[in-house]
Amino acid sequence: MGQERPNDEERPESRDLGVYGCSPPHSPRLGPTRFYVFAGDPNPKQTIKRCKRKRIQACNDQRTAKTAIGVMAILGFFCLVNWFMLSRLHEGRVWLRRGLSENPKHVSAQNEERKKFEKQKMKYNGTYGRMLSLATDALAENKLETKDLWQEPKEQASAWKPCADQRSLTPDDGKNGYIMVTANGGINQQRVAVCNIVVVARLLNAALVIPKFMLSDVWTDASQFGDIYQEEHFMEYLSPDIRIVKELPKELQSLNLEEIGSVVTDIEVMKEAKPDFYMTHILPILLKNRVIHFVGFGNRLAFDPLPFELQRLRCRCNFHALNFVPRIQETAALLVKRLRGSGSYVAPLDLHLLGPKYASLILDNKSDSPVQEEAASSSSSKYLALHLRFEIDMVAHSLCYFGGGETEQKELDSYRQKHFPSLSTLTRKKKFRSADVLRTEGLCPLTPEEAVLMLAALGFNRETRVFVAGANIYGGSKRLAVLTSLYPNLVTKEKLLTESELQPFKNFSSQLAALDFIACAAADAFAMTDSGSQLSSLVSGYRIYYGGGKLPTIRPNKRRLSDILLKNSTIEWNVFEKRVRKAIRQTKHVFARPNGRSVYRYPRCKECMCHA
Repeated sequence: MGQERPNDEERPESRDLGVYGCSPPHSPRLGPTRFYVFAGDPNPKQTIKRCKRKRIQACNDQRTAKTAIGVMAILGFFCLVNWFMLSRLHEGRVWLRRGLSENPKHVSAQNEERKKFEKQKMKYNGTYGRMLSLATDALAENKLETKDLWQEPKEQASAWKPCADQRSLTPDDGKNGYIMVTANGGINQQRVAVCNIVVVARLLNAALVIPKFMLSDVWTDASQFGDIYQEEHFMEYLSPDIRIVKELPKELQSLNLEEIGSVVTDIEVMKEAKPDFYMTHILPILLKNRVIHFVGFGNRLAFDPLPFELQRLRCRCNFHALNFVPRIQETAALLVKRLRGSGSYVAPLDLHLLGPKYASLILDNKSDSPVQEEAASSSSSKYLALHLRFEIDMVAHSLCYFGGGETEQKELDSYRQKHFPSLSTLTRKKKFRSADVLRTEGLCPLTPEEAVLMLAALGFNRETRVFVAGANIYGGSKRLAVLTSLYPNLVTKEKLLTESELQPFKNFSSQLAALDFIACAAADAFAMTDSGSQLSSLVSGYRIYYGGGKLPTIRPNKRRLSDILLKNSTIEWNVFEKRVRKAIRQTKHVFARPNGRSVYRYPRCKECMCHA
């Protein structure tokens, strides 16, 4: 009869086919033939066709599975080979970076120098440990600096010339009364408040009493206007614009200004209030009581809209009327001289910052202290000023996290409770954005580590003289050590000036900040780390106004820089360099002041500067 085949029940695919399956449950054959007629099947031809289709589908599925397995095997083999090649390439790079130490015949002088440098190289830990090590290796190569580091890349910058000293206002008698102001904040916020109140006095046709400065528990400085700026020059220079007096007339001195409603605080005046506000709400009080006292007055006058001559008066006050007192000018001249070393020269900006008398001290080569002799021994005449806005007040107010763990959080919380109680209360009642979100949005100040990585990526070589402006950096000498390990010629005013030279300014943070202002403004290149800082804004504006388009300023976009730094654990140094340089280059455009922006920071406008 023929050989028997295995029972189809042993084949799993036949178990669930039922009555209309390809093989009946008890068929002695593997499957139906074209001659087989199913018992009880009303349409056997359709059943046969369906079975053929299923058999073909099963074959196709099997073929697809085999193909997929083959492709995966090939891909796995390719990945293995790729990993092997990359590992060999990495070993080759390390071997090359070690200066071909295994082949002494090919060791160059440059690599010998690099070996010497490697012995002194600091071991970095923390978030940016890897990037700092890469930066150290890059600086050891001692590449030539690019030209645009020390000059403005845009020729259009030189087309703008200072002209805020040109006047068309008629003298003002100030007959409507007297305006007093007690400005809050540090020296730079106070400077802005002074120039704003000058404009308000002219707007209201009032006489201005010499401004007073509020004692802040943050700055702890009792300095007054006359301790920082030359009062006589201020009064005389602005006399064609407004009437300025040293004190109120005797008949007004006995008035209780708070009782009669003449004290106006920041709470009562909106930020960047427009001229209409002062004409509508302040002028009636002035006419009634003959005196108004503004307390605080931080950013309480809008930049736009403002009449042309009032805006020009604002610029005239900031760039021409506020000269530092001789004591500050003299010490600052010594500071600038020692920063420039033996290549000292008088720059056009020096005359405006120091005056003719003290600017000439920069050219005096007579050594007056061991510190000065050490500074003068350097042949470099260029220096980079870095405003590292990383004091504890900025760090605490930012609500950002800087890697200090629980200790840092407790310390900053305690500082906020003492110095920023309203902010401290808000953080407990309201949910703020996380520290990570703040950082990605560019709202955190750059740390010293981030700042030094930016400088190294831009191409400033290891021998660059770097002046760090600022008070006590949060984290102290440990944090500054990161800077000095990459840039050993880093200095501060405390390092360049002797104890006796600094003694008159101790306990006066505003006067010390004035020295920083001058050293930054006179620098060959200036780098800020926080564009919202008043000192950085005023310094960059001063350099634009008097620099003739020749004094470069580095203004990092913190949001873009943050996006780059977030990849610190994987990004290669050459990619990091390219991205940082592109981000900084995009901030170098020369443009007129945008509407509503500060004339102190963006003086390129028809009110402050003339375009040739």
